Amino acid sequence: MSAANGAGFSATPAEEDLLETPVLDADRANLLQSIAEQGGYAYVSMEALAAGGDVRAAEAAREMAWEQLHLGPWHSVLPIWRDAYSMACLHVAKLHYAAGEFSQAIRALDMGLIMGGPALRADLNLAIRKASKKASIALDSSSVQNHNIVSQEVNMAEISRILPARSLSRKLVGKRSALSLEGFIKDHYVSGTPVIIRGCLDQWPAKSKWNDLNYLRSVAGFRTVPVEIGKHYLCPEWKQELITFSEFLERIQSNDPTSTETTYLAQHPLFDQIQELRQDILIPDYCSAGGGEIKSLNAWFGPAGTVTPLHHDPHHNILAQVVGKKYIRLYPATISEELYPHSEAMLSNSSQVDLDNIEETEFEKIMEVEFEDCILEEGEMLYIPPKWWHYVRSLTTSFSVSFWWNNSSET
Repeated sequence: MSAANGAGFSATPAEEDLLETPVLDADRANLLQSIAEQGGYAYVSMEALAAGGDVRAAEAAREMAWEQLHLGPWHSVLPIWRDAYSMACLHVAKLHYAAGEFSQAIRALDMGLIMGGPALRADLNLAIRKASKKASIALDSSSVQNHNIVSQEVNMAEISRILPARSLSRKLVGKRSALSLEGFIKDHYVSGTPVIIRGCLDQWPAKSKWNDLNYLRSVAGFRTVPVEIGKHYLCPEWKQELITFSEFLERIQSNDPTSTETTYLAQHPLFDQIQELRQDILIPDYCSAGGGEIKSLNAWFGPAGTVTPLHHDPHHNILAQVVGKKYIRLYPATISEELYPHSEAMLSNSSQVDLDNIEETEFEKIMEVEFEDCILEEGEMLYIPPKWWHYVRSLTTSFSVSFWWNNSSET
């Protein structure tokens, strides 16, 4: 080793080219013991070979963990197998990194973040930061013809033809500017009343950055993300894919609004995965109402025409519209039966009614119930109380953030 300036020594090239995994190094024995206790003896054997640099063993360990993740419903997966998957992804990434295959290393690490458990998340994030620097992932801005995602005006005459029947003809969701936390709690949180809040995104870096394709490509271009393909999750042709963020941006730019193959990054914890984007947003003060905690922080990013069908969620929800516009229709929780929820447990929070094509003879009650609706503009937030039914349609390319939280008695 060569002497460093001063009294110490510099790292050797070999040391500089290693992906550091301090948590794995410290907890590996305990994690492997827990995996073995769940019958993962073959995994433990493959992991030992992978740690020694065996590429095939690393891939085999990852495949074993992947199979455990898909034996049944996601909620039934043992947490240790999610951590086992993260561990295998780290081994695979290390070997790709050592071979100079930096984009493959980043993909493996992203899969660990998307599908893995929490135990090794710090290692995965640390490794991604190092691999990203090596990969030089900032793309050549000259390859981007249109630097901005949207500054689109909508033609209301055209929009009215694609919105559900009776849209924007009944009660509109009220709008408030500079709403204080006290005013929010008194007038909306306690009573469970939706409201649009203006002027709360002005301090977010995302408000200026996320319209810039060059910025999004530079911080996330080589990252792997899960996307939905098709109209929405209740349609039989709906499916999911894993693609790079750059490929996703290209699909948004070339989107055909009439296509049934719309690509949508929906309800994904993108900000847990890509730390640079997390730094662009702020948790609204309103989410402290009730003294609870954030349960979920998700991204919703896609072209015009993406649809989330009529459904309800169990938490308080602030939907922040960072880029573009959305149409949103809301029905109160008190009329759930009139909205024909699915009988299957997995879909019981979703309506059988397709608001874009209502079968009035089959679902006649839906035509009689009252609702509130709105166009959520760029820079606005919408508060959706727990279990309020809502339907959402993007009117332009749209990037939104949802904050779910519970009050202290529900945590």
